[in-house]
Amino acid sequence: MEPKRLNECPLHGAGVRPDYLVGRRLERVLASWHLYGTEPRTGPLDVWLIDSEEAATHVTTGSDWCLIVEASVPIEGYDMAESGRVEVAPVHSETPFADHLGETVSAVHDEADPGTGRLAFELTFDSGRVRCETWSGDLRLSSK
Repeated sequence: MEPKRLNECPLHGAGVRPDYLVGRRLERVLASWHLYGTEPRTGPLDVWLIDSEEAATHVTTGSDWCLIVEASVPIEGYDMAESGRVEVAPVHSETPFADHLGETVSAVHDEADPGTGRLAFELTFDSGRVRCETWSGDLRLSSK
């Protein structure tokens, strides 16, 4: 099935256009991490951006390595028995978004591939930018 829009994933659809965040203040950020035994946390699996309108924007990767951006409330953590557990918690310094809490989004740039859909998007704040992208199926967050 061919995508209908440039940022539309053939498996997961287009999700939401993150440009609706322009003009909204980033109030809270929650993230999920897979924890196994005593191993330290590594990059989040998901992030939820809670804005000044109390809207929750969920950012994660799809099974086909696309970047999913959707309006969705945060999930609760869960136990996976011998496979570990998924913890969901507010971020403090664990993601680049922590540096921009309380700031207003001034611009959004979406990047996509016609065959696979959204690959990345970048949120611009007065003090810098945060890039969300998929890399080999993992969610990668970086600041500029």
